[in-house]
Amino acid sequence: MTKMIFVNLPVADLAASVAFYESLGFTKNPQFSDETAACMVWSETINVMLLTHEKWATFTTRPIPPSTSSEVSLALSCDSREMVDAMNNAAGANGGTADINPVQDHGFMYGRDMADPDGHIWGAMWMDPAAIPPADAQ
Repeated sequence: MTKMIFVNLPVADLAASVAFYESLGFTKNPQFSDETAACMVWSETINVMLLTHEKWATFTTRPIPPSTSSEVSLALSCDSREMVDAMNNAAGANGGTADINPVQDHGFMYGRDMADPDGHIWGAMWMDPAAIPPADAQ
């Protein structure tokens, strides 16, 4: 079996969160979605499980951090700088916050961070491996 990752995130408004992630290019997998959770697919191996606070509480008794906290920052690779910009713009236009951190532009690598409606931090990034400077030149 191919190794996969399922990122589980607590969300206050499931429908709004589904709409937000769809605006970024995720697709909803109805097989693993119901009124308490939605499986949002980024690729064949990367999925984000959006869980209502009530559903989240069935997995852990630990408190949900406030949206002003950063418990983790997740990065998604994009095919181009333009896709990074489009994803960041979609985040800002669909209930999230665009450019939550400074833009990172290193020439061979470009990234912009955004927050979803619940404050979870995502970084859209593009990289050209052929343009990475040699280790001794850095």
